[in-house]
Amino acid sequence: MDSRENNKAFSMIADIEGDFGDLSNTDMPQTLPILAVRNLVLFPGVVSPILIGRQSSMTLVKKAEKTGTFIGIICQRDPEVEEPTRNDLYDYGVYARVVKILTLPNGSMTAIVQGLGRLRLLSVTRRKPYISGHVEIATETLPEKDDSEFIAAIDDLRTTTAEYIRVNDDIPEEATFAIKNVHNDMMALNFICSNMPFAINEKMELLSTDSVKERLFGTLRIVHRELSLQSLKQDIRNKTRDDIDEQQRNYFLQQQIKNMQAEIGNGDGSPERKELQEKAKNKLWSEETDRIFHKELDKLEQLNPQSPEYNVQLTYLQTLVSLPWCEFTHDDINLARARRILDADHYGMEKVKERILEYLAILSLRGDLKSPIICLYGPPGVGKTSLGRSIAKAMNRKYVRISLGGLHDEAEIRGHRRTYIGAMPGRIIKNIQKAGSSNPVFILDEIDKITQNTIHGDPASALLEVLDPEQNSTFHDNYLDVDYDLSKVLFIATANDLNTIPRPLLDRMEIIEVSGYITEEKTEIARRHLIPKEKDNTGLGDEKRLSFSPQAIEKIIEQYTRESGVRQLEKQINKTLRKLAYIKAKDKTLPYSRITPKEIEGLLGKPPFYRDIYQGNDYAGVVTGLAWTSVGGEILFIETSLSKGKGAKLTLTGNLGDVMKESAVLALEYVKAHTDKLGIDYRIFDNWNIHIHVPEGATPKDGPSAGITIATSIASALTQRKVRRNTAMTGEITLRGKVLPVGGIKEKILAAKRAGITDIMLCTENHKDIEEIPEVYLNGVNFHYVDSVQDVWDFALTEDYVDNPISFEIKEENEQ
Repeated sequence: MDSRENNKAFSMIADIEGDFGDLSNTDMPQTLPILAVRNLVLFPGVVSPILIGRQSSMTLVKKAEKTGTFIGIICQRDPEVEEPTRNDLYDYGVYARVVKILTLPNGSMTAIVQGLGRLRLLSVTRRKPYISGHVEIATETLPEKDDSEFIAAIDDLRTTTAEYIRVNDDIPEEATFAIKNVHNDMMALNFICSNMPFAINEKMELLSTDSVKERLFGTLRIVHRELSLQSLKQDIRNKTRDDIDEQQRNYFLQQQIKNMQAEIGNGDGSPERKELQEKAKNKLWSEETDRIFHKELDKLEQLNPQSPEYNVQLTYLQTLVSLPWCEFTHDDINLARARRILDADHYGMEKVKERILEYLAILSLRGDLKSPIICLYGPPGVGKTSLGRSIAKAMNRKYVRISLGGLHDEAEIRGHRRTYIGAMPGRIIKNIQKAGSSNPVFILDEIDKITQNTIHGDPASALLEVLDPEQNSTFHDNYLDVDYDLSKVLFIATANDLNTIPRPLLDRMEIIEVSGYITEEKTEIARRHLIPKEKDNTGLGDEKRLSFSPQAIEKIIEQYTRESGVRQLEKQINKTLRKLAYIKAKDKTLPYSRITPKEIEGLLGKPPFYRDIYQGNDYAGVVTGLAWTSVGGEILFIETSLSKGKGAKLTLTGNLGDVMKESAVLALEYVKAHTDKLGIDYRIFDNWNIHIHVPEGATPKDGPSAGITIATSIASALTQRKVRRNTAMTGEITLRGKVLPVGGIKEKILAAKRAGITDIMLCTENHKDIEEIPEVYLNGVNFHYVDSVQDVWDFALTEDYVDNPISFEIKEENEQ
């Protein structure tokens, strides 16, 4: 280890009688073996033990003891370097001799060395088996024997060093004895320089000083500085101890005051305690909660009001008494009134309204009922979030809402434990506190966008306890650390996509679909709600005659928006009224009071959307399909074309997903297996390539519902038979040709009606979905239910061929 720590052993005392310069008058060699030491600076004349750790150092000191040769002892700059080079060593060191080598009981080796004269290292000549180098004697300028200034300074150094040792707890008291017993002044100076706990760079600066007198003054400056620092530290300790004593004194005095107040009958405690006790008297909490509250209240009295723990404890108790324990608002069970409020605020949404009215009806019969956990899912902008406020109004309950979109910390739901700095309850408890009742309507918005499995826990899993009717009567918040009853809270979650919600969480909720609106519904919503609201927002509320014609509203819906909800419709109406508000502010009057389709284009510009236009059946291989998207239903066209080639090549374009590509491969294989039913020669597939394309190639498309549409498109292209006019279809197929049911039927029917489709082909099992759709959506459309692809072809493919059918030439050379 070579003395990794500052040497603090003062047992090795060296002294000299006579001239100190005799130590360095011996002829010293110019090439010396070098002992590199860590955190030790040896001065001339000083005897010091060195703990030897490196193998090369062991070899060196053994040889030096045996032969009696001189060695050089030089401190290295970085104590962590195991094999130092010239740059790792300081320039100055000392000649030294090895007095004795001791082997300790633990097997380690200690060399006792005595420093002689100073040396300057010129270069390192070799590093194995130990370091050797060129050196030169660094002579010192000694003071005169009768130099009174030096004598006074060395006496001051002895006195100051003794005082420093006395106030420094890290230096043993034996050090004072050691200094007093070194009678030679220069030896005492070097002894202090070598053994006092100064910084290594300061010791090296003292060693490199040629004048002993200057070394003495430098040592005095360092000792005086260290003594001042020790005095400052002692003052800080004393002040800190006084502050602690003062706090303890105040605490005992406060306890005595309380005892005296208790004896004279005024021992009610602090104002905070009185306030908390008054609030706690009216709380309807359980006996267990009451016991915990008073236990924590007693802890508050034992704390010093000046300590940080006092405020933490006080905040916790204030949170407990501010919660509405078993405090409920009275539900309005008037079903007719509730129905009127729900109908007035939201158009449509019959399933949701029916479920709320069912809950109120059962509540009126039983008088007490656990609240259901409802999840409303559907496309954006259909009114899922705003429906919660209407439900709270209809039931005469408080309304609170939290947005869970992007929530990534489990503590946001369950709170932080009070041991954390800045701990607080979770958002569930905080909003219950905000509502002021234990049975509000609680909206959990965007529950499908909550972050799962983060480094801060899993917030989705934390919601399991909240949304489980069997568990939420004893909901445990980490901050409260007592159970809270959430069973009377009516939780309503909203989501756009059920696929991103964890299955255990989804299983605890009652799923109600809020589907998109048809054009007629959007027109009514705009007339009843959106236009009056936006007239007030744009400052045109006083213009009672200003109105939109039904055709103008329909034009905005069909040509300026593409959505299932009404959020974009609201923005377009706002944009229209903003333009009119600008005209009125500029001209002081409106150019017209009724907005028609003609004015719409002047206010909103050219329509960005021309969608759902049926393309007819003039071409073979073009079939109309129905698709569901997040913004509602759409019609799409499947196009199939043939080209001469080596055959057996299927090309798919149109930005199709994997499932849709598999449907195309499946449909082609089914067609190949049933060429006899289509009346085509099977050798066609050896001479013609097939290309299937779905237009609007920039839009991603996926899903299995286009299976029968692709099969019909391939069959039409191969037979050159036209498809029945105004016909659309949707359904999944199997390899055996069976048609399977698909979803999104209502949205697909709306898309078909917008495009003028009169006949829709569906799987027989989708008949149950049609029966649940109101009659208003079904008017003008005929439904044809099929079980197999052959049923689809029988109805969809006509006997009308194109004018110029493709000639299928079969190469005879393939027949041998």
